[in-house]
Amino acid sequence: RGQIVSAMNLISQVWTYAGVPFGVGRPELVGTHPDYRDRGLVRRQFEVIHAWSRARGEQLQAITGIPYFYRQFGYEMAVGLGGWRGGYATDLPTSAELRPGAYRLRPATARDLKDVARLYQQRCDASLLAVQYNEAQWHYELSGKSERHVNRRQLRIIENRSGRTVGFTAFSPFLQQGRIQLLAYELDAHQPWMEVTPYVIRDLWQAGTDIAARESVEFASFCFMLGEEHPAYVAAANRLPHVHAPYAWYLRLPDLPAFLGCIAPVLERRLAGSPAGGLHGDLRLNFYRAGLRLVFEHGRLRAAEDWRPAAWYEGDASFPGQTFLQLLFGYRTLEELEYAFPDCRYGERAWLLPILFPRQGSYLFPIS
Repeated sequence: RGQIVSAMNLISQVWTYAGVPFGVGRPELVGTHPDYRDRGLVRRQFEVIHAWSRARGEQLQAITGIPYFYRQFGYEMAVGLGGWRGGYATDLPTSAELRPGAYRLRPATARDLKDVARLYQQRCDASLLAVQYNEAQWHYELSGKSERHVNRRQLRIIENRSGRTVGFTAFSPFLQQGRIQLLAYELDAHQPWMEVTPYVIRDLWQAGTDIAARESVEFASFCFMLGEEHPAYVAAANRLPHVHAPYAWYLRLPDLPAFLGCIAPVLERRLAGSPAGGLHGDLRLNFYRAGLRLVFEHGRLRAAEDWRPAAWYEGDASFPGQTFLQLLFGYRTLEELEYAFPDCRYGERAWLLPILFPRQGSYLFPIS
């Protein structure tokens, strides 16, 4: 009858790995009519989406979604998603704690976007994975989404007493279970997080109050959803008693050697700043049904290539399934993986792995 019974889409964007840019395809809005499920329709669409992403030169696919489901299509949960720290009315700063006129927050305008981009880049520079925004995408964030766009974010500018821009915030204009979510918060270098954050909390609370009145919904709490690590968590520790652990992004990396070649400057920089500087030799990783060989010459990555182990015990370290992606993307340490997966094993030369792939948080402000 021409009725759409299953659909999904691909959102292309650029992410960075320790500052190195690479293409990412984000499949989203995956859905099938209940009467047409379990017929392989999503699998067939993923084949098409993955082909589109490959044709666009994208090295990684990333999706958020329900537990387990996307593992069926080659994805691994390999970087933190969401997680937040929140508070309630009793955690708000009092008027006595705020110096009148010291800081104010106002809606961002097109003239502010250069400052927003500059401040946002500071967070990207401190993160392993980050999303790269161009000028057009910042304009889209500011004014390109409809009022009811579920992923719309409101940008706010933080000014000091003299009217100079010292930071920005972004929050969702929709309450989630009576909670308002702060999704971005950055300050200029040397700005006092301890001093500015109470003003941000007050502004966020007022925004939540306004949304609740406009939408006739309940409003009870605020939260900072700023990744696993953020200066604001320290600055407002006594105001964020409710800690909610992060979920995880699903990542798919179809060509691991090519990606490692892309990030070779990062790996070489890490080696140069370690006791392994000037490394000469190879490192073999056993994935049981496949493997990877990294060849270094005088501290430079000369080759990253597929390697076929002849036996289960060959190689310098072993990673079942796609668990190596958790190490590659800074999500888990080698020790954490060994604890969680008994068949994750490593030998004497595996001391190089924490140097090449250290634990590091990511901040993903995805293009939606």
